[in-house]
Amino acid sequence: MASQFGNLLKISLFGESHGSAVGVLLDGLPAGEAIDLEALQKFLDRRRPGKDSLSTARCEPDRPRFLSGITGGRTNGSPLCAVIDNSDVRSSDYTALADKPRPGHADYTAYVRWRGRADGRGGGHLSGRLTAPLCLAGGIVKQILARRGIHTGAHLASVAGICDEPFPPVPTAELFEAISTKAFPVIDGQKGRQMQKKIAEAAAQGDSVGGVIECAAIGVPAGLGSPHFDGVENRLAAALFGIPAVKGLEYGAGFESAALRGSQNNDPFVIDKGGAVRTATNNCGGILGGITNGMPLLLRAAVKPTPSIGMAQQTVSLSRREATGVVVKGRHDPCIAHRAVPVVEAVTAAVIFDLILEGQDYGVN
Repeated sequence: MASQFGNLLKISLFGESHGSAVGVLLDGLPAGEAIDLEALQKFLDRRRPGKDSLSTARCEPDRPRFLSGITGGRTNGSPLCAVIDNSDVRSSDYTALADKPRPGHADYTAYVRWRGRADGRGGGHLSGRLTAPLCLAGGIVKQILARRGIHTGAHLASVAGICDEPFPPVPTAELFEAISTKAFPVIDGQKGRQMQKKIAEAAAQGDSVGGVIECAAIGVPAGLGSPHFDGVENRLAAALFGIPAVKGLEYGAGFESAALRGSQNNDPFVIDKGGAVRTATNNCGGILGGITNGMPLLLRAAVKPTPSIGMAQQTVSLSRREATGVVVKGRHDPCIAHRAVPVVEAVTAAVIFDLILEGQDYGVN
């Protein structure tokens, strides 16, 4: 099963939504890296469910237990393994759904792929619950990157047509930190309140909404990556599309660049105050030819509306092979985009650190 990504830093996820625990294995972390467990918990808490009315009522403390890889608060060179217990499950909510694949979910495709043997409770291994250990891995890597002057941050760029203020051309670590301390991860608080109103309206109707997450990484050196099929965009896309509900991805100006002329889209090269080569604009998102150019890495990920909704929907009975209806009960987010903000940060950081480790082999660090 392809539950792993990374070349030199390999990250593997395991567990199911309603199993005893979910977890992660990181193989390839350098030895001697300090891990601030309090800071890591704060990062995990940004994704944690059950905090307010805009997220699922499933309440999980999400406190990791480290089984290996850390000694005296530092990585020890062996694979780091950690688990997060599932303490608030209600599997009975899914008993009636075993024969009725939920529209928008992977119930049917998992049923076909594993011939009816997959654990479908809460989505099983394909659940968004697996983003908890993914955040655990990325939270560790973010600390390591920060000591190297590389910082990743993200915010909720839009929800239901309401748009937050975009990142400035060169974001700062201070801006990333300011967003991370907010209960709702936006730059403009007024826009955030409007987004929350839209989410609440959808929830009241038994429906859901999606959103777009904008993520940036600063301090990334030029020269990382490879051309063609192993480029930075490719590597990020392979990992980011592993986040459940991510359905679209763009870098820099993204799809808007298709409407520009070359004279508008090209980023002029300049020399900054420190004598480094930079670009005056960043329509390329910090990547040219699959290789970083020293500018902030900028991407946006589109997150679909939560497929578990309280409205009646059409489906089929797998056993009877006939049309039927389904109403999904249980505890679900009316919008998962705001909780996915730290997940996008985590995955972006993990991919960047893998590229950093590779870059050491060809002289880029």
